Amino acid sequence: MIEIRTRAEVDRYLSLIDASANRTLEQVMRHTGSGLELLKALKFDQAGFHPVEDRPLNAIEQINQTWTYVAALVATSKLLELHPDAEGFRIAPGAHMSLPLDIMSIRPGLVGAETFAATHPRSNNKLNKDLIKLEAACEAHRYVFMMCPGLAPGRHERFERGGVQVWAVEPPT
Repeated sequence: MIEIRTRAEVDRYLSLIDASANRTLEQVMRHTGSGLELLKALKFDQAGFHPVEDRPLNAIEQINQTWTYVAALVATSKLLELHPDAEGFRIAPGAHMSLPLDIMSIRPGLVGAETFAATHPRSNNKLNKDLIKLEAACEAHRYVFMMCPGLAPGRHERFERGGVQVWAVEPPT
């Protein structure tokens, strides 16, 4: 779990993610075998790195976790703007983490959010699953943030239901 109280902290974690991506890029650039051998290494070997922890991972898992973290961090940045009274946020993106929701305000009961990165808003029924989860949540302000290529950033009311706001966010530039 990560606590974020300022935009500078968001930026610090995004820098860590960029550094781990660059470490993996260096691994790929040094590869001298065939394309199939490279794909095997990326899938099965410890050829990548955790996005925010200094430890190896397979590169495919790094890709998945990287975009899960980036989506959560960009969403947290937006929530810092929308809810300055939240006292900051705890983020624990992914099902294996330690919070009931991906993002929760430090001020109890104020804000809760789920986040995901996918090729399309309806991929793997993730948006619907997150909406169902948040409809049952007790936070005063509830959100789903999604990072999907081609989806304009901002609020997308057409996806909303049950008092849960749906926002699209973009990767940092």
